[in-house]
Amino acid sequence: MKLTRLGLGNPVAVMVGVLLAIMFGLISLERLPVQLTPEVELPEITITTVWRAAAPEEVESEIVEPQEDVLRGLAGMTKILARAQRGRGSITLTFQVGTDLRRALLEVLSRLNRVQRYPADANEPVINSIGGRSRAIAWFILKPVAGNDRDVASYQNYVEEVVQTRFERIPGVAMSEVRGGRESELRITFDPYKAASLGIELPRVAQLAGGAKNTSGGFADVGKRRYTLRFAGQYNVDDLGEMVLDWREGQPVYLRDVADIEVRMVDRTGFVIQNGQAAMAVNAHRETGVNVLEVMAGLRQAAEELREGPLKRAGLSFEQVYDETRYIDRSINMVSNNLLLGILLAVGVLWWFFRKFRATLMVAVAIPICVVSTFMLLDATGRTLNVISLAGLAFAVGMVLDAAIVVLESVVRLRERGMSSAEAADEGTRKVWGALLASTATTVAIFLPIVFLKDEAGQLFADLALTIAATVSISLLVAVTVLPAAASTWLRNVNMHDPHAHWWDAGSDFVMRLTDTPRRRALWILGLITLPLILAVWLKPEADFLPNGNRNLVFAFILPPPGSSVDTLEKELGQVVAQRMQPYVDGTAEPAVDNYFFVAFGSGVFMGARTVDPDKSDELVPLINRLIG
Repeated sequence: MKLTRLGLGNPVAVMVGVLLAIMFGLISLERLPVQLTPEVELPEITITTVWRAAAPEEVESEIVEPQEDVLRGLAGMTKILARAQRGRGSITLTFQVGTDLRRALLEVLSRLNRVQRYPADANEPVINSIGGRSRAIAWFILKPVAGNDRDVASYQNYVEEVVQTRFERIPGVAMSEVRGGRESELRITFDPYKAASLGIELPRVAQLAGGAKNTSGGFADVGKRRYTLRFAGQYNVDDLGEMVLDWREGQPVYLRDVADIEVRMVDRTGFVIQNGQAAMAVNAHRETGVNVLEVMAGLRQAAEELREGPLKRAGLSFEQVYDETRYIDRSINMVSNNLLLGILLAVGVLWWFFRKFRATLMVAVAIPICVVSTFMLLDATGRTLNVISLAGLAFAVGMVLDAAIVVLESVVRLRERGMSSAEAADEGTRKVWGALLASTATTVAIFLPIVFLKDEAGQLFADLALTIAATVSISLLVAVTVLPAAASTWLRNVNMHDPHAHWWDAGSDFVMRLTDTPRRRALWILGLITLPLILAVWLKPEADFLPNGNRNLVFAFILPPPGSSVDTLEKELGQVVAQRMQPYVDGTAEPAVDNYFFVAFGSGVFMGARTVDPDKSDELVPLINRLIG
């Protein structure tokens, strides 16, 4: 075989190639983004429009329906789901798998511009394509420190300007959300009787107030100087009451004569409770394809700067209550440890059968070469390092050894017949080359098509399929180049006599005695077929899309009755759950709870809890169900 002869004739080049492959593989390993699971792109676009204090019926008729009308007929759209609730309307568009979401976003934006008008006090629609199943990678809780009696909800604007803005500047953060606060607004409350007695029409007042703004007037040249003209028509809050609405009998009628002007917080749209105390929550969502560990490091650094800087001066504590990377680290470390354990066990089994250190080493060296080289392909194809890709490497370890074992056995057999080490390496590899190619091709043919599946399952398991296919293909290349070159050198002066041959002969004789009659052979064949089938049915696990994992955190999602007010949710749900949870937080009841938080927003409520003892996290699910029920 030409490839094998090329390696035999240039052993130094083979060694250099191996070292380069390992070096670039390690570099690629450092570059690979680290995530828990592969990136699954959901072809969804969500449009959210906020209209404070509006009833669901008005939100539906004034916002949702006009948006639905212009969005119908989008290319590639398979489903449109609209929701109208108090103060908010949302539309989720689902597209066919493989749809270019960037182009779809532009089309959605263009069509929304066709909506004739929105209510005057409604916000502009917010469009995002993160996907309806996107979840935050971090949650932070803000609470007043001891001695700060200010309502924590009143810090909404401050937290948005300081914390949210700082988080969204971190590379890799897609967006940050603030929960549990209340924004400030300027409220003008008219007295209809005073306005009527003075002959002031409310539309006229609204027109004057809306037109109170500063205007640029161009330039004025005076002598050798040029001045910028600016007409100051905008009022500050203190001077707004001095706005002249009209004149009556030569006297001005001011806004303060017919209305009360005040700055106050808007009505609550949600609340946050953490360990029994009112709080605010801030989260962070990551961008697609970024390294979660690097993003989390940036979040921690920013949180520390905020904690010791502006938040400390404002009298607020800042605590991180959820960190996805802790579970990622544990999961990846567990899979990595299993991978290393599998490699050690595989090498141990090789030594048990070969009983020769050099032969075992020649086969075992294929494992790190193939595994590390696979990282180059993962990096080149834009994949990530996650539990699925690592599991693929763990699965492929045994397959990697197959080709090397077959080649080595063929070389050793010819060496025992008296061939030189170089001739045995060349001829032994040539004899098994066709079988190895067929075996590798069938394995690749089984797994490679999964890479091209575009649905959610295909995206999830593509890393596993790509890893196995790549590792097995590289193992074939190693078996026909690196292994023959090593065998031609290391098998020159090796005693080919196996001192433990009588053990294998005794084992073979024992098997022959068990199957020495046709009846015994038939019974063994029947048993070896039926017993695995029975065990497979008996031990079949429950079907699920993904395992639940063992993270020490439980989330509970609650759907309150439609129309429930925020005050009702806080009184009948939030405070009740906080009261029932207190013994577990104090440690007087089991399982002891280290931390919990309760977040209500819009029409949904969710709760998160963590136990002091991670081994008791499974007890949280029935506990929370009992406390909420």
